[in-house]
Amino acid sequence: MGEPPKPAPVTMKMIAEEAGVHVSTVSRVLRQGTDETGRLSANARRVHEVAQRMGYRPDPYAVGLRGGQSKLVGVLMPRLADVALANMYEGIEEAVAALGYQSVVATTRDDPQRQRQQLALMLNRRVDALIIADAHLDGCYVDELIDHDPPFVLVSRRYRDMVSVTCDDELGGHLAGTHLVDLGHEIIAVTGGLPYASTARDRITGFTAALEERGCSLPPERIILNGVTGPDGREAADRLLRLEPRPTAVFALNDWAAIGVMGALRDHGLTPGTDVAVVGFNDISVSADLPIPLSTVRNPVRLIGETAARLVIDRIEDRNIVSRQLQPRLVVRNSSDPRMARRLELATLRQPTPTG
Repeated sequence: MGEPPKPAPVTMKMIAEEAGVHVSTVSRVLRQGTDETGRLSANARRVHEVAQRMGYRPDPYAVGLRGGQSKLVGVLMPRLADVALANMYEGIEEAVAALGYQSVVATTRDDPQRQRQQLALMLNRRVDALIIADAHLDGCYVDELIDHDPPFVLVSRRYRDMVSVTCDDELGGHLAGTHLVDLGHEIIAVTGGLPYASTARDRITGFTAALEERGCSLPPERIILNGVTGPDGREAADRLLRLEPRPTAVFALNDWAAIGVMGALRDHGLTPGTDVAVVGFNDISVSADLPIPLSTVRNPVRLIGETAARLVIDRIEDRNIVSRQLQPRLVVRNSSDPRMARRLELATLRQPTPTG
């Protein structure tokens, strides 16, 4: 007969569930022990009792990484070439600094191997907490952090029931869909997203709901999620324009992809806003200054970053936190409604003439 299987190791999550506290509380209590007087709070005493009764044994590698506070918050971003994510990180950086910490950022390019490499580098720097912006809906390295230090908060994308700070992406998609259908469009396409990101899934969910509420549909062949860059949007638009019937409107889940879509339209001899309406998402600074200004859903990315920073510091300091969704706003410009140019012209004409 072979040896009986070894029991699964006791994790901090198991202790937290048994003790009725958050995992971060268990982590802090087991890391800090008692104060110099030997006193323990009621929560701490319960955690120690449960850990002892369940036979918890700390991971010696993790213990070796932990010491005193580093006052560092690690931030894992998929990329910083995206203006929206760069602005989000600036919000994180400033808010963290205002709370007495420093931030250090690394990019993962949404690559699973690189995600784990960058996480290891963050842990080696002994960060006190992590803000994670590259969670994948199909499972990711975040699962491996649940039972271990450091505490973390997700930002931009959600994953399972983990604490996150996001835009209300479903509402943003609904705003875009309502706008395009109200303009009279029925043959509409979607592009400019990543299939494993909650941002894309939620925006499409809200967009589809808006269409269905008004008797329209979004068949699968009119959804192309091939990336978030300008070239990605251009490539997707080239494919969409070969469909029969050709879409009269495109919702791009990212402004850079929307700009690529508009470039493809011009290559095909079409005028954005007149021949094919285009709506983006994020409202990056360049969107209003394009030759044909881009209609888009404004995403409060900087405020999202600031909010995530405050929440992760709360978690470090053992305060209860919950997920937050911030509200988007539709900004209508010429790329979806060319009447906007005429409205702006009339508004300018109505301005009082300066007198000397």
